[in-house]
Amino acid sequence: MEQSDSTGAEINTRTVDLTVPPLDVWERIRRGYAVPNLNSPLVDKWTAYYAAHPQSLQSMADRSGKYLYYIVDEINRRGLPTELALLPFVESAYNPNAYSRARASGLWQFIPSTGTAFNLEQNYWRDQRRDPIASTNAALDYLEYLFEYQGDWFLAFASYNWGEGSVKRAISKNVAAGKPADYRYLKMPTETANYVPKLQAIKNIIANPAKYAVVLPIVNNDPYFVTISKDRDIDLAVAAKLAEMSIEDFSELNPSFNQGVIMAELKPEIILPLDKAPLYLANLAAYEGDLTSWKKYPARQGEFLSEIAKKFNVSAPAIRRANNMSRGLVSVPSAQMVIIPGPTANVNLATAEVSRRSGTQTYRVRKGDTLSGIARRYKTSVRDLRQLNNMKGSTLRVGQRLKVPR
Repeated sequence: MEQSDSTGAEINTRTVDLTVPPLDVWERIRRGYAVPNLNSPLVDKWTAYYAAHPQSLQSMADRSGKYLYYIVDEINRRGLPTELALLPFVESAYNPNAYSRARASGLWQFIPSTGTAFNLEQNYWRDQRRDPIASTNAALDYLEYLFEYQGDWFLAFASYNWGEGSVKRAISKNVAAGKPADYRYLKMPTETANYVPKLQAIKNIIANPAKYAVVLPIVNNDPYFVTISKDRDIDLAVAAKLAEMSIEDFSELNPSFNQGVIMAELKPEIILPLDKAPLYLANLAAYEGDLTSWKKYPARQGEFLSEIAKKFNVSAPAIRRANNMSRGLVSVPSAQMVIIPGPTANVNLATAEVSRRSGTQTYRVRKGDTLSGIARRYKTSVRDLRQLNNMKGSTLRVGQRLKVPR
Protein backbone atom coordinates (compact mmCIF):
# COMPACT_ATOMS: atom_id res chain seq x y z
CA MET A 1 0.00 0.00 0.00
CA GLU A 2 1.24 3.49 -0.82
CA GLN A 3 -0.02 6.92 0.16
CA SER A 4 1.06 10.46 -0.68
CA ASP A 5 2.39 13.16 1.59
CA SER A 6 1.65 16.87 1.29
CA THR A 7 4.16 17.28 -1.53
CA GLY A 8 2.61 14.56 -3.66
CA ALA A 9 5.55 12.23 -3.15
CA GLU A 10 4.61 8.62 -2.57
CA ILE A 11 5.49 7.05 0.76
CA ASN A 12 6.01 3.30 0.88
CA THR A 13 3.82 1.93 3.67
CA ARG A 14 3.90 -1.77 2.78
CA THR A 15 3.61 -4.13 5.70
CA VAL A 16 6.76 -6.08 6.56
CA ASP A 17 6.84 -9.03 8.93
CA LEU A 18 9.71 -8.02 11.17
CA THR A 19 9.54 -11.33 13.03
CA VAL A 20 11.12 -13.01 10.01
CA PRO A 21 14.87 -12.31 9.68
CA PRO A 22 15.88 -10.70 6.37
CA LEU A 23 17.28 -13.18 3.87
CA ASP A 24 20.16 -10.94 2.86
CA VAL A 25 21.44 -7.36 2.95
CA TRP A 26 19.25 -6.35 -0.01
CA GLU A 27 16.17 -7.27 2.04
CA ARG A 28 17.53 -5.27 4.97
CA ILE A 29 17.82 -2.29 2.64
CA ARG A 30 14.25 -2.71 1.36
CA ARG A 31 12.90 -2.97 4.91
CA GLY A 32 14.67 0.22 5.93
CA TYR A 33 13.39 2.49 3.15
CA ALA A 34 12.16 5.63 4.91
CA VAL A 35 12.60 8.48 2.39
CA PRO A 36 9.42 9.46 0.50
CA ASN A 37 9.42 8.25 -3.09
CA LEU A 38 9.96 10.87 -5.78
CA ASN A 39 7.90 10.65 -8.95
CA SER A 40 9.02 12.74 -11.92
CA PRO A 41 9.95 12.42 -15.61
CA LEU A 42 13.63 12.37 -14.61
CA VAL A 43 13.02 9.42 -12.29
CA ASP A 44 11.27 7.60 -15.15
CA LYS A 45 14.16 8.43 -17.47
CA TRP A 46 16.84 7.08 -15.12
CA THR A 47 14.82 4.02 -14.12
CA ALA A 48 14.46 3.19 -17.81
CA TYR A 49 18.17 3.87 -18.36
CA TYR A 50 19.34 1.52 -15.61
CA ALA A 51 16.77 -1.09 -16.63
CA ALA A 52 18.15 -0.93 -20.18
CA HIS A 53 21.68 -1.48 -18.85
CA PRO A 54 21.26 -4.35 -16.36
CA GLN A 55 24.86 -5.49 -16.75
CA SER A 56 26.10 -2.08 -15.63
CA LEU A 57 23.89 -2.12 -12.56
CA GLN A 58 24.86 -5.71 -11.78
CA SER A 59 28.56 -4.79 -12.02
CA MET A 60 28.03 -2.01 -9.50
CA ALA A 61 26.07 -4.37 -7.25
CA ASP A 62 28.87 -6.96 -7.49
CA ARG A 63 31.41 -4.36 -6.33
CA SER A 64 29.13 -3.25 -3.50
CA GLY A 65 29.05 -6.70 -1.91
CA LYS A 66 32.33 -6.18 -0.05
CA TYR A 67 31.09 -3.03 1.69
CA LEU A 68 27.30 -3.24 1.95
CA TYR A 69 26.97 -5.19 5.19
CA TYR A 70 29.16 -2.71 7.07
CA ILE A 71 27.40 0.31 5.55
CA VAL A 72 23.88 -1.00 6.19
CA ASP A 73 24.82 -2.07 9.71
CA GLU A 74 26.12 1.42 10.49
CA ILE A 75 23.02 3.02 8.95
CA ASN A 76 20.76 0.79 11.05
CA ARG A 77 22.80 1.52 14.18
CA ARG A 78 22.22 5.24 13.65
CA GLY A 79 18.53 4.79 12.80
CA LEU A 80 18.91 6.34 9.35
CA PRO A 81 17.01 5.49 6.13
CA THR A 82 18.65 2.63 4.25
CA GLU A 83 18.39 4.59 1.00
CA LEU A 84 21.69 6.10 2.13
CA ALA A 85 23.39 2.76 1.33
CA LEU A 86 22.45 3.31 -2.32
CA LEU A 87 24.18 6.70 -2.62
CA PRO A 88 27.56 5.16 -3.60
CA PHE A 89 25.81 3.67 -6.65
CA VAL A 90 25.23 7.23 -7.83
CA GLU A 91 28.43 8.74 -6.45
CA SER A 92 31.10 6.22 -7.45
CA ALA A 93 29.43 3.15 -8.95
CA TYR A 94 30.68 1.52 -5.70
CA ASN A 95 34.28 1.84 -6.86
CA PRO A 96 36.49 2.77 -3.85
CA ASN A 97 39.11 4.20 -6.23
CA ALA A 98 36.69 6.41 -8.18
CA TYR A 99 38.15 9.88 -8.77
CA SER A 100 36.39 12.82 -10.41
CA ARG A 101 37.64 15.91 -12.19
CA ALA A 102 36.48 17.86 -9.11
CA ARG A 103 39.10 15.82 -7.16
CA ALA A 104 36.38 13.88 -5.33
CA SER A 105 37.56 10.44 -4.26
CA GLY A 106 36.32 7.16 -2.85
CA LEU A 107 32.99 5.37 -2.47
CA TRP A 108 31.36 8.54 -1.14
CA GLN A 109 33.24 11.00 -3.37
CA PHE A 110 34.57 13.43 -0.79
CA ILE A 111 36.38 16.46 -2.18
CA PRO A 112 39.60 17.33 -0.28
CA SER A 113 38.13 20.18 1.77
CA THR A 114 35.04 18.28 2.91
CA GLY A 115 37.20 15.26 3.67
CA THR A 116 39.38 17.42 5.89
CA ALA A 117 36.31 18.90 7.60
CA PHE A 118 35.21 15.38 8.52
CA ASN A 119 38.65 14.27 9.72
CA LEU A 120 39.60 12.11 6.75
CA GLU A 121 43.39 12.08 6.64
CA GLN A 122 44.93 12.92 3.26
CA ASN A 123 48.69 12.80 2.99
CA TYR A 124 51.62 11.09 1.29
CA TRP A 125 50.93 7.80 3.04
CA ARG A 126 47.19 7.44 2.81
CA ASP A 127 43.95 9.05 1.74
CA GLN A 128 41.12 8.05 4.05
CA ARG A 129 38.56 9.32 1.55
CA ARG A 130 39.20 5.92 -0.05
CA ASP A 131 39.01 4.00 3.23
CA PRO A 132 35.67 2.09 3.21
CA ILE A 133 35.21 2.35 6.97
CA ALA A 134 36.47 5.89 7.64
CA SER A 135 34.72 7.37 4.59
CA THR A 136 31.42 5.65 5.42
CA ASN A 137 31.43 7.01 8.95
CA ALA A 138 32.30 10.49 7.66
CA ALA A 139 29.62 10.36 4.94
CA LEU A 140 26.93 9.34 7.42
CA ASP A 141 28.04 12.09 9.81
CA TYR A 142 27.78 14.57 6.95
CA LEU A 143 24.39 13.31 5.78
CA GLU A 144 22.99 13.45 9.32
CA TYR A 145 24.22 17.03 9.59
CA LEU A 146 22.69 17.95 6.23
CA PHE A 147 19.33 16.47 7.18
CA GLU A 148 19.28 18.40 10.44
CA TYR A 149 20.36 21.55 8.58
CA GLN A 150 17.84 21.29 5.74
CA GLY A 151 15.05 19.36 7.46
CA ASP A 152 14.35 17.27 4.37
CA TRP A 153 16.13 14.26 2.83
CA PHE A 154 15.75 15.46 -0.77
CA LEU A 155 17.37 18.76 0.19
CA ALA A 156 20.03 16.89 2.17
CA PHE A 157 20.90 14.75 -0.87
CA ALA A 158 21.01 17.80 -3.12
CA SER A 159 23.27 19.50 -0.56
CA TYR A 160 25.60 16.49 -0.50
CA ASN A 161 26.06 16.90 -4.24
CA TRP A 162 25.95 20.69 -4.60
CA GLY A 163 26.78 22.02 -1.12
CA GLU A 164 24.44 23.12 1.65
CA GLY A 165 25.15 26.79 1.02
CA SER A 166 24.18 26.53 -2.65
CA VAL A 167 20.93 24.78 -1.78
CA LYS A 168 20.09 27.33 0.92
CA ARG A 169 20.68 30.17 -1.54
CA ALA A 170 18.41 28.48 -4.09
CA ILE A 171 15.71 28.15 -1.42
CA SER A 172 16.07 31.81 -0.41
CA LYS A 173 15.85 32.86 -4.06
CA ASN A 174 12.57 30.95 -4.48
CA VAL A 175 11.12 32.38 -1.26
CA ALA A 176 12.04 35.91 -2.35
CA ALA A 177 10.31 35.31 -5.69
CA GLY A 178 7.20 33.88 -4.03
CA LYS A 179 7.90 30.40 -5.37
CA PRO A 180 7.68 27.11 -3.45
CA ALA A 181 10.82 26.25 -1.46
CA ASP A 182 10.30 22.52 -2.02
CA TYR A 183 13.19 20.54 -3.57
CA ARG A 184 11.26 19.92 -6.79
CA TYR A 185 10.94 23.64 -7.52
CA LEU A 186 14.56 24.67 -7.00
CA LYS A 187 16.74 25.69 -9.91
CA MET A 188 19.83 23.47 -9.71
CA PRO A 189 22.74 22.51 -11.95
CA THR A 190 22.02 19.59 -14.28
CA GLU A 191 24.11 17.17 -12.24
CA THR A 192 22.27 18.01 -9.02
CA ALA A 193 18.87 18.00 -10.72
CA ASN A 194 19.59 14.41 -11.82
CA TYR A 195 21.07 13.31 -8.51
CA VAL A 196 17.96 12.41 -6.49
CA PRO A 197 16.17 10.98 -9.56
CA LYS A 198 19.14 8.64 -10.10
CA LEU A 199 18.98 7.57 -6.47
CA GLN A 200 15.22 6.99 -6.75
CA ALA A 201 15.77 4.95 -9.92
CA ILE A 202 18.30 2.73 -8.13
CA LYS A 203 15.86 2.43 -5.22
CA ASN A 204 13.07 1.37 -7.60
CA ILE A 205 15.18 -1.39 -9.12
CA ILE A 206 16.56 -2.68 -5.80
CA ALA A 207 12.96 -2.79 -4.51
CA ASN A 208 11.91 -5.10 -7.35
CA PRO A 209 14.90 -6.33 -9.35
CA ALA A 210 12.96 -9.09 -11.13
CA LYS A 211 10.67 -6.49 -12.68
CA TYR A 212 13.70 -4.91 -14.35
CA ALA A 213 15.50 -8.17 -15.25
CA VAL A 214 18.31 -7.40 -12.82
CA VAL A 215 19.91 -10.26 -10.92
CA LEU A 216 21.43 -8.97 -7.69
CA PRO A 217 24.45 -10.82 -6.32
CA ILE A 218 24.04 -12.68 -3.05
CA VAL A 219 25.16 -10.43 -0.19
CA ASN A 220 24.79 -12.42 3.00
CA ASN A 221 23.48 -10.77 6.13
CA ASP A 222 26.82 -11.37 7.84
CA PRO A 223 30.01 -9.29 8.12
CA TYR A 224 32.19 -9.59 5.03
CA PHE A 225 35.35 -8.23 6.60
CA VAL A 226 37.21 -7.73 9.87
CA THR A 227 39.99 -5.32 10.80
CA ILE A 228 43.42 -6.12 12.18
CA SER A 229 45.62 -3.50 13.85
CA LYS A 230 49.22 -3.19 12.66
CA ASP A 231 52.15 -2.41 14.95
CA ARG A 232 54.89 -3.03 12.36
CA ASP A 233 55.51 -1.56 8.91
CA ILE A 234 54.47 -3.95 6.15
CA ASP A 235 54.34 -3.80 2.36
CA LEU A 236 50.88 -4.20 0.85
CA ALA A 237 52.22 -6.97 -1.37
CA VAL A 238 53.52 -8.86 1.69
CA ALA A 239 50.25 -8.38 3.58
CA ALA A 240 48.31 -9.66 0.56
CA LYS A 241 50.62 -12.68 0.32
CA LEU A 242 50.18 -13.49 4.01
CA ALA A 243 46.40 -13.28 3.57
CA GLU A 244 46.69 -15.50 0.48
CA MET A 245 45.03 -12.83 -1.65
CA SER A 246 45.97 -11.14 -4.90
CA ILE A 247 47.25 -7.57 -4.53
CA GLU A 248 44.20 -6.40 -6.52
CA ASP A 249 41.70 -8.09 -4.15
CA PHE A 250 43.64 -6.87 -1.09
CA SER A 251 43.69 -3.30 -2.42
CA GLU A 252 39.94 -3.28 -3.05
CA LEU A 253 39.48 -3.56 0.72
CA ASN A 254 42.50 -1.39 1.57
CA PRO A 255 42.53 1.31 -1.12
CA SER A 256 43.52 4.20 1.16
CA PHE A 257 47.24 3.38 1.30
CA ASN A 258 49.09 5.44 -1.29
CA GLN A 259 52.60 4.09 -1.31
CA GLY A 260 52.51 0.32 -1.29
CA VAL A 261 53.51 0.23 2.37
CA ILE A 262 51.48 0.40 5.59
CA MET A 263 53.32 2.51 8.15
CA ALA A 264 52.79 1.44 11.77
CA GLU A 265 53.16 5.01 13.07
CA LEU A 266 49.80 5.80 11.46
CA LYS A 267 48.20 3.25 13.83
CA PRO A 268 46.49 1.67 10.83
CA GLU A 269 44.06 -1.19 10.56
CA ILE A 270 44.03 -3.49 7.57
CA ILE A 271 40.75 -4.86 6.30
CA LEU A 272 40.53 -8.57 5.48
CA PRO A 273 37.71 -10.88 4.44
CA LEU A 274 36.42 -12.76 7.46
CA ASP A 275 37.73 -16.08 6.18
CA LYS A 276 41.19 -14.68 5.38
CA ALA A 277 41.97 -13.23 8.81
CA PRO A 278 42.99 -16.57 10.45
CA LEU A 279 45.20 -17.37 7.44
CA TYR A 280 46.86 -13.98 7.67
CA LEU A 281 47.59 -14.28 11.39
CA ALA A 282 48.93 -17.82 11.09
CA ASN A 283 51.14 -16.94 8.11
CA LEU A 284 52.37 -13.78 9.82
CA ALA A 285 53.41 -15.77 12.91
CA ALA A 286 55.40 -18.16 10.74
CA TYR A 287 56.89 -15.54 8.39
CA GLU A 288 60.67 -15.10 8.63
CA GLY A 289 61.36 -12.62 5.82
CA ASP A 290 61.35 -8.82 5.82
CA LEU A 291 57.86 -7.40 6.15
CA THR A 292 58.78 -4.27 4.19
CA SER A 293 61.27 -3.22 1.53
CA TRP A 294 61.26 0.33 2.93
CA LYS A 295 64.17 1.25 5.21
CA LYS A 296 65.00 3.82 7.88
CA TYR A 297 68.45 5.37 7.62
CA PRO A 298 70.12 7.40 10.44
CA ALA A 299 71.24 10.40 8.39
CA ARG A 300 73.84 12.89 9.60
CA GLN A 301 73.22 16.62 9.64
CA GLY A 302 74.28 18.11 6.32
CA GLU A 303 74.41 14.75 4.50
CA PHE A 304 73.49 15.27 0.87
CA LEU A 305 70.24 13.67 -0.26
CA SER A 306 71.89 12.78 -3.56
CA GLU A 307 74.49 10.72 -1.69
CA ILE A 308 71.83 8.91 0.35
CA ALA A 309 69.82 8.31 -2.82
CA LYS A 310 72.88 6.81 -4.57
CA LYS A 311 73.61 4.58 -1.58
CA PHE A 312 70.15 3.03 -1.70
CA ASN A 313 69.59 3.23 -5.47
CA VAL A 314 66.56 5.51 -5.23
CA SER A 315 65.96 9.07 -6.38
CA ALA A 316 66.44 12.15 -4.22
CA PRO A 317 62.91 13.43 -5.06
CA ALA A 318 61.48 10.10 -3.82
CA ILE A 319 63.30 10.55 -0.51
CA ARG A 320 62.02 14.13 -0.21
CA ARG A 321 58.44 13.02 -0.79
CA ALA A 322 58.66 10.12 1.67
CA ASN A 323 60.00 12.43 4.38
CA ASN A 324 57.83 15.45 3.62
CA MET A 325 60.90 17.57 2.82
CA SER A 326 60.71 20.76 0.80
CA ARG A 327 61.30 20.34 -2.92
CA GLY A 328 64.50 22.41 -3.02
CA LEU A 329 66.19 20.74 -0.05
CA VAL A 330 69.59 19.25 -0.97
CA SER A 331 70.89 18.06 2.41
CA VAL A 332 69.52 16.74 5.70
CA PRO A 333 68.88 19.76 7.99
CA SER A 334 69.54 17.83 11.23
CA ALA A 335 70.48 14.33 12.35
CA GLN A 336 67.37 12.21 11.87
CA MET A 337 65.93 8.95 10.67
CA VAL A 338 65.27 9.22 6.96
CA ILE A 339 62.71 6.94 5.34
CA ILE A 340 64.07 5.25 2.21
CA PRO A 341 61.30 4.23 -0.23
CA GLY A 342 61.35 0.64 -1.40
CA PRO A 343 60.47 -0.71 -4.84
CA THR A 344 56.84 -1.01 -3.70
CA ALA A 345 56.41 2.79 -3.81
CA ASN A 346 53.20 3.70 -5.62
CA VAL A 347 52.23 0.05 -6.13
CA ASN A 348 48.78 0.79 -4.77
CA LEU A 349 48.39 3.69 -7.20
CA ALA A 350 48.84 1.14 -9.98
CA THR A 351 46.18 -1.14 -8.55
CA ALA A 352 43.92 1.89 -8.12
CA GLU A 353 44.26 2.52 -11.85
CA VAL A 354 43.32 -1.09 -12.57
CA SER A 355 40.28 -0.65 -10.37
CA ARG A 356 39.33 2.58 -12.13
CA ARG A 357 39.58 0.85 -15.51
CA SER A 358 37.31 -1.95 -14.31
CA GLY A 359 34.56 0.61 -13.67
CA THR A 360 34.25 1.77 -17.28
CA GLN A 361 31.80 1.76 -20.11
CA THR A 362 32.13 2.37 -23.84
CA TYR A 363 31.27 5.69 -25.49
CA ARG A 364 31.01 6.10 -29.27
CA VAL A 365 32.34 9.46 -30.48
CA ARG A 366 29.83 11.66 -32.31
CA LYS A 367 30.24 14.60 -34.65
CA GLY A 368 31.28 17.71 -32.70
CA ASP A 369 32.62 15.79 -29.71
CA THR A 370 35.82 16.95 -28.06
CA LEU A 371 37.89 15.10 -25.49
CA SER A 372 37.39 17.91 -22.98
CA GLY A 373 33.62 17.82 -23.53
CA ILE A 374 33.48 14.06 -23.01
CA ALA A 375 35.63 14.43 -19.89
CA ARG A 376 33.18 16.98 -18.45
CA ARG A 377 30.20 14.76 -19.27
CA TYR A 378 31.65 11.78 -17.43
CA LYS A 379 33.18 13.76 -14.54
CA THR A 380 36.77 12.90 -15.35
CA SER A 381 39.80 14.67 -16.82
CA VAL A 382 41.29 14.75 -20.31
CA ARG A 383 44.49 13.30 -18.82
CA ASP A 384 42.60 10.35 -17.33
CA LEU A 385 40.71 9.73 -20.59
CA ARG A 386 43.99 9.68 -22.51
CA GLN A 387 45.48 7.25 -20.00
CA LEU A 388 42.38 5.06 -19.98
CA ASN A 389 42.45 4.81 -23.80
CA ASN A 390 46.26 4.86 -24.33
CA MET A 391 45.97 8.09 -26.34
CA LYS A 392 48.84 10.50 -26.93
CA GLY A 393 46.85 13.43 -28.31
CA SER A 394 43.28 14.74 -28.24
CA THR A 395 42.23 14.03 -31.83
CA LEU A 396 38.97 12.11 -32.15
CA ARG A 397 37.21 10.52 -35.10
CA VAL A 398 33.48 9.99 -35.48
CA GLY A 399 32.53 6.43 -34.49
CA GLN A 400 35.63 5.92 -32.36
CA ARG A 401 34.99 3.90 -29.21
CA LEU A 402 36.34 5.32 -25.95
CA LYS A 403 36.47 3.86 -22.47
CA VAL A 404 34.83 6.29 -20.04
CA PRO A 405 34.01 6.03 -16.31
CA ARG A 406 30.64 4.54 -15.38
